[in-house]
Amino acid sequence: MKFTRFKMPKDAIWLVPGLQVKRWFALIILGAVLATMGLTFVFRLEPLYFFVSSTKEFIRIIPAELVGLILILVGAVIFIKAWQQTNFSMMGISRERGKRAMGEEIYRRMKLNHGPKIVAIGGGTGLSTLLRGIKKMTNNITAIVTVGDDGGSSGRLREEMGILPPGDIRNCVAALADDDDIVTKLFQYRFKTGEGLEGHSFGNLFITAMSAVCGDMVTAIKNSSDVLLIRGRVLPSTTDDMRLIAEMEDGSIVKGESQIPEAGKRIISLKCSPECCKPTQDVIDAINDADLIILGPGSLYTSIIPNLLVEGVAQAVEKSKAKKIYICNIMTQPGETDNYSVSDHVKAIFKHAKEHGAAGKLFDTVIVNDILPQNLAQKYEEADSLPVRLDTGDLKRMGIKIVRNKLIEDNKDGLVRHSPSRLARSIWHWYRKSIKEKPLRKEDKEYEKVC
Repeated sequence: MKFTRFKMPKDAIWLVPGLQVKRWFALIILGAVLATMGLTFVFRLEPLYFFVSSTKEFIRIIPAELVGLILILVGAVIFIKAWQQTNFSMMGISRERGKRAMGEEIYRRMKLNHGPKIVAIGGGTGLSTLLRGIKKMTNNITAIVTVGDDGGSSGRLREEMGILPPGDIRNCVAALADDDDIVTKLFQYRFKTGEGLEGHSFGNLFITAMSAVCGDMVTAIKNSSDVLLIRGRVLPSTTDDMRLIAEMEDGSIVKGESQIPEAGKRIISLKCSPECCKPTQDVIDAINDADLIILGPGSLYTSIIPNLLVEGVAQAVEKSKAKKIYICNIMTQPGETDNYSVSDHVKAIFKHAKEHGAAGKLFDTVIVNDILPQNLAQKYEEADSLPVRLDTGDLKRMGIKIVRNKLIEDNKDGLVRHSPSRLARSIWHWYRKSIKEKPLRKEDKEYEKVC
């Protein structure tokens, strides 16, 4: 026998466990009934007596159970609709947005508020891509962002205004925004004309202005995040004026984040100036309290490792009891990771972590993409960018576990980009399996489809 799949009406989400609303519904109804009964006795409301007596006569024709059921259903529908509209008005939710079902919105927020505490460490577009996916897992996100950028709009503002480079911070704030489509477009908008404006993004100027108003960058980021209603928080890995210095294979020294990939030489070691950049206490506290710590994806030497050069960060990650995973890049990056395998990426992270206070390995699991588009874009070959080779044997000898999944976004142009949703799902399932939690409940699966 073939069964037709039953689809739950959107308004029925009010009945889903975990919403913490049904109890208040019951109390409101009880209060309304008691108040109505009280008014009846005080004012001797004969019409109510008439209604009750008429109903008794009516149920002699129709079964009392059926009448009662109809009255309950009609009353409940009227009550819930009225309650919804009251909340739409009080909470400032438009009716058009409310059609998505406010119960669905509240349920999502309740579940996300109780999600795992995740710390994501990195920078650049890789970190913002990750954040767009994991914000559907939890609201308890802390993005720790590198501040070594010295090129483009960020570099200009850094030199002219004496602030931390806002570019990577801007990308993360936009990625965590509740309505990330319009916010991303606004924050990423880059002025194409205008003396002094050309080349700057609106988001960089916004954060710079907030920094001037608030007095420091950390407060500016917090207030900007509040204005944009982001899920989680964004923290610079340090508030010191960090500058990156790379030692190359030929012994030459290259200074500046923007200059390192341009040198076209193999990087042996990365350092920073000043040598002892200090993290904020919030950064260390977030790592200590985390349930899950994610490194990457992103440029190995200019986005990920710079965070580990900050004093105390590598040690805090190593000592944390959180589950830890590294997301390896899909393609090598010219000027940074030419001909690197997955284990080469891992070794570089461990090497720099050890040089800055960590005793052993920071993580024991790496997640890698296992599918590439058949029509890989020619631009990768022209730039000498190759797929990162998965050397399983070397990783196993290092005691590193491998999670392999399709992580790329589908496109017709053969471009290789991490998919936020696929990346988040892979991490989510690995995390749940690693802590041996119970399987997702049916209502949670339905909720994940909504998200």
